[in-house]
Amino acid sequence: MLAIVAPDRWNRLGSDSPYWNPKTETLDRERLEALQLAKLRRQCEWAAARSPWYRRAFAQSGFDPDQLRSLSDLQRLEPLTRAEWMTSQAEHPPYGQLPTIDGAGAIRVHTTSGTTGMGPLRALDSRKDWSWIAEMWCYAVWGCGVRPRDTAYIAFGYGSFIGFWGLHYAMEKVGVLNVPGGAQSTEARVRQIIDFEVTVVASTPTYALRLAQEARSLGIDLRESSVTRLILSGEPAGSIPVTKALIEEQWGAKAFDTAGMTEIGTIMVFECAHQPGGTHIIEDHFIEEVLDPDSLEPVDYGERGERVVTSFGRGAIPLLRYRTADLVCRVPAARCSCGRGFDIYEGGILGRVDDMKLVRGTNVYPRAIEAIVREHGEVDEFQTLITREGIRDEITLRVEMKPDWDASGWDRLARELHKRLGLAFEGLNFRIECAPQGELPRFELKAKRTLDRRDVPMGAGR
Repeated sequence: MLAIVAPDRWNRLGSDSPYWNPKTETLDRERLEALQLAKLRRQCEWAAARSPWYRRAFAQSGFDPDQLRSLSDLQRLEPLTRAEWMTSQAEHPPYGQLPTIDGAGAIRVHTTSGTTGMGPLRALDSRKDWSWIAEMWCYAVWGCGVRPRDTAYIAFGYGSFIGFWGLHYAMEKVGVLNVPGGAQSTEARVRQIIDFEVTVVASTPTYALRLAQEARSLGIDLRESSVTRLILSGEPAGSIPVTKALIEEQWGAKAFDTAGMTEIGTIMVFECAHQPGGTHIIEDHFIEEVLDPDSLEPVDYGERGERVVTSFGRGAIPLLRYRTADLVCRVPAARCSCGRGFDIYEGGILGRVDDMKLVRGTNVYPRAIEAIVREHGEVDEFQTLITREGIRDEITLRVEMKPDWDASGWDRLARELHKRLGLAFEGLNFRIECAPQGELPRFELKAKRTLDRRDVPMGAGR
């Protein structure tokens, strides 16, 4: 469905613009919400007819798809949690009762990364679902300026974790030459990026820094390569300004943030080429609510809350009001000059509700630690360790320095990190340690840099 575009918006997004994607991206709010309501009715009817989970959930909530008169009517349905999905999967293995199909009706199965410690979720997709998944990635691919003339390198392991699978097929839909970088060492990937004269690289933010680190050790200056864009996903770091600036400086290319979930099947937000300091919500395919994580009441524009997502495109698992545990701050579409009518998450995904650690009464967020550490370019990698010594919690920042770092600057750096972290976290006393070269783990997918070892006996090792 092609939107009727007002003249002023056509001037900003017209056919001669490298940012124009002729879909429903320029609908005004009234027409966009009318489209969402029509799709919502259809998805709820589908779920009621085919998903055992939703037949029961609708009955328990007194929710009837025929009663949908406005988007606010959706709030009568209780939000779905990951724990509930996991329980359904455990009680009715292997896929639980949410799906509308079984393995015989699907063409793919993917799992979550399992980094939350709860084990992986298993998600099924039909052929139609998979086409939609790739189409959602096309919003990001086209939106950041990727075109058929580009060559893309997907630095990803291509396993059961959904990761960049959808992006791979989106590149094909756009007409981009794809170089799949699975099952290879980091050195081999760096050399392929150079050899194939790649112009677009897709990876997690952490792995983009790891690739740059490997390139330096090989004597390769990525700033002199053909790469002009990096598409980042999988971690909040893609929207941390200092981390993003570091990636762009080391690659000599522009970096664009995206965010998705295996549970939804694809990305839901992307950063357009105008880079408004956040990510656009793909609102013609999703309803995204921002709720207070405790009361589950909606919060206003500009206030932080938890994303609760309803998806229209995935038929095999029609998720309605799924609690993502992602922290976001929603602002109006007008914040960006690109002309899209899609609202924006300021700063992208700000972190996760379940990532927050309480240390001596102070809330500690991994994203905030990274924002401070990444200001120091001499730091190669870092890790936060939380332990309990007697009755007292301790928090230690372990940093690994670059090989060419001048060790005489350690005292100054340690003092600066201690001061900045104390100011950021209400006077919390961070211990600062210098880790030996190569000791801290490197990550290809989602980084796990915060270790909470308060339940591990002292002396049991890190």
